[in-house]
Parts: sequence; C-alpha cells; structure tokens
Amino acid sequence: MDVRWEEAGWERLTGRAGRRRLPVWDCTVGLVVGDESVLLIDPGSCVREGADIRAEAERLTGRHVTHIAFTHGHFDHVLGGSAFSGAEFYGAVGLDAHLALDRDALREDAVRQGLAAAEAAEAADLMPLPRHLVSGEWTLELGGVQVLLANVGPGHTRHDLAVFVPGGQEVVFCGDLVEESGAPQAGPDAVPARWPAALDRLLALGGDDALYVPGHGAVVDAAFVRAQRATLAGRFGVSGA
Repeated sequence: MDVRWEEAGWERLTGRAGRRRLPVWDCTVGLVVGDESVLLIDPGSCVREGADIRAEAERLTGRHVTHIAFTHGHFDHVLGGSAFSGAEFYGAVGLDAHLALDRDALREDAVRQGLAAAEAAEAADLMPLPRHLVSGEWTLELGGVQVLLANVGPGHTRHDLAVFVPGGQEVVFCGDLVEESGAPQAGPDAVPARWPAALDRLLALGGDDALYVPGHGAVVDAAFVRAQRATLAGRFGVSGA
C-alpha cells in the first residue's frame, strides 16, 4: 500500500497507475505516472472538482498533468477539463464535434443530476475539446511507460475510449463500458447492439490477468467483464453471448 496515495483518497493500482472514486456520482478518475509526463483519465464533473483533482495529482506526482483522456462525453467525465490548462486532450474520433454541439445538453444533464446551475454553466462554457482524436489506437510515450489509447466503441456512447497501461500487472481503464456499482446505463446516446463487442475489445486489450477499472465502482477482473458482457448481450438481444 502507498500510504501517501491512500491518505489522499487515491487507490494505487500498480507502480505507474492509480485511481480515485469521486464523491456524489462515484465517477472514477485515473492517473498514469511516467518519468516525464502524467496522464489523467477523466477530469471530473465541474471546474471546482477538476481543480481539486489537479492539485492532488500534482502533490502525488510532483509534476503537472500533461495529458487528459476522455473515456466518453458524459458530464461527470468531462466538465472538469478546463481546470487543466496546458494539457493535451484526447478522445475518440467524433467526440470533439459531439461536445461542441452538445454543451447545452451537457449543462442541462449536469443540473438534472444535481450539479449547481452556475457550476454547470461555467464548466460547459469553459470545457476544452479534445484536439487529438483516436480512430483506432494511439500510443502515448510518458517516459518509462507507453500507454495505449483505444477507440473500442461504440457501446455505452458513440465515442468510447479505453486506456491500457502495460506492466507486471496490466490495467485497463474502461470508462462506463463497465460499471460495478450498478447496472450499466444505456442512455439515448448508447449503441446497445454493439456494446458486447466493445467489451470483447476490452478483454482482448487486457487479457485474463489485467485489472479492469470501471467508470463507476470497484476494480474488477476479466471474469466480471465477461459476465457483464453476457448480461448486456441478453438484455439487448445480441447474438453470440
């Protein structure tokens, strides 16, 4: 156990990767620490929360967050982005246009889910769009570790991005393609017929022995992901479950 990380409310998964479960919506934020650069996976739900995450990440790593990966475009995963000025933002291809067109919808959804209207408006207005768009796979060299960004969707949304961190214990940040603290949520932007195939791609990335980090809930294993894949396939009537 890394006491410094644990005392700050973070869970150290490997020597390079950790995560934190945020309050209110139980959204996971991931952190991958290279020798030269630091990647954050999903920056929180508002500017205030993003600023707190940035301060914690800097205390834990001793350097600035240089890269941000959006796993998808829901408010609790993107609206903290403006707190990370100077970082390079990554997302699945098409996410930039989606976020640009749907700022009002993001704000409204955040308010509907309980975020204060003023905070939601500020975060939506200031939210940066991803400049680096992943259509297949993209390797980030962070110094001492190469992280793979993989466009594994559509599924939970039309723009699902997973983050694979190699090492002695491999880690896959799944976004909301996988949820542990509740049933996976299929909103109006989900593509249910292709969701099971997206989970197949996650499993191909990580294999049997990886740690799978869901967008909400506790870290799970490959067996959990397979079981959730079977549940989704049955729920949505997808063959090959």
